[in-house]
Amino acid sequence: MQPALSRSYHLRFVGDWGQANFHRICGWLCEEFCKRTGPRSRIAIWSIRAGGIEAIDLVQDGEADLCLVTPAMLIPAALGGELIFQGRAAPNLLALAVLPQNDRMVLALRPDLGIRSFEELRRRRPALRIAASRNDGTNFIGYVSRLFMQAHGIGEATLASWGGSYVEDTNPRDSLARMEAGEVDGVLQEAIMTPWWARLVESGQAVPLAAERAALGRLEADYGFPANPLPAGYWQNLESPLDALDFSDFLVLVRDDMDPDVAHLLTWCLAETRDAIERQYRHLPPQRSPLSYPLEPARMARPPVPLHAGAQRYYREAGVLS
Repeated sequence: MQPALSRSYHLRFVGDWGQANFHRICGWLCEEFCKRTGPRSRIAIWSIRAGGIEAIDLVQDGEADLCLVTPAMLIPAALGGELIFQGRAAPNLLALAVLPQNDRMVLALRPDLGIRSFEELRRRRPALRIAASRNDGTNFIGYVSRLFMQAHGIGEATLASWGGSYVEDTNPRDSLARMEAGEVDGVLQEAIMTPWWARLVESGQAVPLAAERAALGRLEADYGFPANPLPAGYWQNLESPLDALDFSDFLVLVRDDMDPDVAHLLTWCLAETRDAIERQYRHLPPQRSPLSYPLEPARMARPPVPLHAGAQRYYREAGVLS
């Protein structure tokens, strides 16, 4: 029997900037939840304006009820106010689910520069203009990208000493568009499965550099950020595997004081109506999809932050959590 709540609820979800995957997921969850609650249930989907951290702030402060964030590897630091979350700890965050998404962060450069490795980049020290997300204390992409470069011995001060700089936008789509338009010399971004990345690399407009294993080792040792190589053939002209930094998985987060019955129903909707969201991505091969499918409740039940009690109850009922 499907769960249902007789009461009507007014909830606030925080998605993305308005045209990406979080809003799509929020829309799916809104409909499935409201169909199973009272007739006056309403859910608002709020957009973010900056780089993602405000979604966590809004849930932690009780202004919003649920948010989606990525990458999952960064979010445990929010609980104790570490890394980018210094001064804005979110100890009341709990998860309903992790939604799989296989992403990486990669630096790619103009082919005419003739640079094919980070070692060569450090040796030649070109005055690069690199399109990247803002490193402004709000943007998870911008923050991780600068740690990635620092691990390769190219901090912002070093890049500036070469005469280089970052050309910053909030949304990765804008960074990739700058590279495609020839406005910059390189792009440092995630969203690796998008058509924009495929066009850049397969047309020869950008050459991706393999991350150095020593740098990836430092990132995992210092921050817990894992490596996630791209397989050969991921792009038509990628002839061998490309070492890269992981930037994967969406987390669905709520506060610990959410009504357990509401958290249970939301989690039930995420897992039991997953076909409705999978259908929206099946026109893409799984390795090219911004949301990996099929969604598997056993995997959804294992986020890197603790589960809400209502979510735990659902996963135990489903037999995927002891």
